[in-house]
Amino acid sequence: MFAAPGGYDRAITVFSPDGRLFQVEYASETVKRGATVLGIVCKEGAVLAAEERATSKLQDPSFMWKIFQIDEHVGAAVAGLSCDAHILVDQARIYAQSNKLMYDEPIDVELLTKRIGEIKQLYTQHAGVRPFGLSILFGGVDSKGSRLFWTDPSGAFLAYKAWAIGAGGDAANEVLEAEYSDEMTLDDATVLALKCMGKVMEGKADAQKTRIAVIPADTKKFKKLTIEEVEKYLKKLEPNKRAAAK
Repeated sequence: MFAAPGGYDRAITVFSPDGRLFQVEYASETVKRGATVLGIVCKEGAVLAAEERATSKLQDPSFMWKIFQIDEHVGAAVAGLSCDAHILVDQARIYAQSNKLMYDEPIDVELLTKRIGEIKQLYTQHAGVRPFGLSILFGGVDSKGSRLFWTDPSGAFLAYKAWAIGAGGDAANEVLEAEYSDEMTLDDATVLALKCMGKVMEGKADAQKTRIAVIPADTKKFKKLTIEEVEKYLKKLEPNKRAAAK
């Protein structure tokens, strides 16, 4: 719960006496209530995972709205307002294509994140607008290797080896901090992502409710895993669970 802001939350451009922008904090609270998404990078590539919350049993289970392809070598996972995400995802795609046309090379993941962060920052500074109610994880493979960046509603961004955001972000990050290794393979990272999702989903990841995308370092090609492929990785996770139980 927030303390009484005393009217300092009525405009995005007004600081509170203790130096806070309440509208940005409210936007961050939206992220904390969103579906869990995470990213993991290793020498062999990058993995993005998302919890897809179906609103009806009639909903198409193959539809993805938390993980997006930005370019061949980079993807994005979003937590918060999906409608806000569409605007920034479109801008990210434009930046990626413009960079390729202008410099004849794929855009660096860090530069892409920085440009999206600059758009977010503008929406914390001007009257008549509100901050974007989402955080984004950009994962991909560029000239510097496998990269993962996180950007929040304020426009700030940081680099991670593995990170989770959303409602189950804290629980997932506990698993990541305990089990992440610099030497893991892309398959290991995918299994670890599903293990984190299992922790968030009260003990068992569901292939119907979990979306995975990978960007292998050798091909640098973004690929969304099918439900059948996710189920194969879940089977790899089962022996680990039985071993832990013993």
